[in-house]
Amino acid sequence: MSLRLRGLNWGLRWFAKPRLARLRALGVVRRDVERVGGAVLRRPPFLCALQVDFGAGLAALSVRSGLVDRPGTVGLYLHGGAYIAGSPRAYLPLLGRLARLARVEIVAPDYRLAPEHPFPAALHDAEAAWAALLARGYAPGNIVLIGDSAGGGLALALLARLCGRAMPPAGVVVFSPWTDLTGSGASVVENQHRDSMLVAARLPETVAMYLQGHRADDPEVSPLFAEFPDCPPVLIQLSDSEILRDDGLRMADRLRAFGAEVTVQTWPSAPHVWQMFDGYIPEARAALQDAAQAMRTMLRLSPGSGDS
Repeated sequence: MSLRLRGLNWGLRWFAKPRLARLRALGVVRRDVERVGGAVLRRPPFLCALQVDFGAGLAALSVRSGLVDRPGTVGLYLHGGAYIAGSPRAYLPLLGRLARLARVEIVAPDYRLAPEHPFPAALHDAEAAWAALLARGYAPGNIVLIGDSAGGGLALALLARLCGRAMPPAGVVVFSPWTDLTGSGASVVENQHRDSMLVAARLPETVAMYLQGHRADDPEVSPLFAEFPDCPPVLIQLSDSEILRDDGLRMADRLRAFGAEVTVQTWPSAPHVWQMFDGYIPEARAALQDAAQAMRTMLRLSPGSGDS
């Protein structure tokens, strides 16, 4: 663990986590997420972000940073935020850095958030974004699904739908995915004090806002319980100290039960979705480089030519 990561964990534990624990106003939570993305996280050079209209009220950001190796290849990124916060704009630094490293276009839909739009609004929007890419000429085998936290779970829920229709993407890359909204993973309790950012006690409240009475064990809510016939390769990056550790580990076992090629990268003592801190900690750059190379392999692009 680098000294920078130690410092980041200290700051998150003493400032960010207590704030998450006590915040009650949803508007303040959303404002904080946007402020972090706009003022704290670092954007790469030569960043180009264009607003895209996917129709039916769904907008998205198309993000590039530097060269794109092969037009027609794309990453469909579903942002995190516990289904109640976040936006493509807040994630622009991470989207840009991943686009630059992979040398691939990244498209991030601005899917609807709970509690104003509970389940299944987010999943419907994710599927609508997929359909919009197909309508624009992208082939399923030239699309990688990407997501973090709740967006990682959303990407895997979309994957289950696509596998069930024999229309899988080229692959999936997820960071610290939230795959089990029943909260049955042992790490929710085991890591509640080790996790430097997430507050385990707030999970049921967030689930209630998203589901509003719907079953948490519905496979389209919790992809841990879904089926994945003919599943493409999947990369899961997670931290051994986060409360969602077992969501990722058990998800890997579930996917392997359907014959999927799954790579799990477990990082010691990293905060939840540490990849967003590229530019601050070396662990973030190393994880994003691995993710970018995995994307290039899934998209059949030559390895090693992504930007550093």
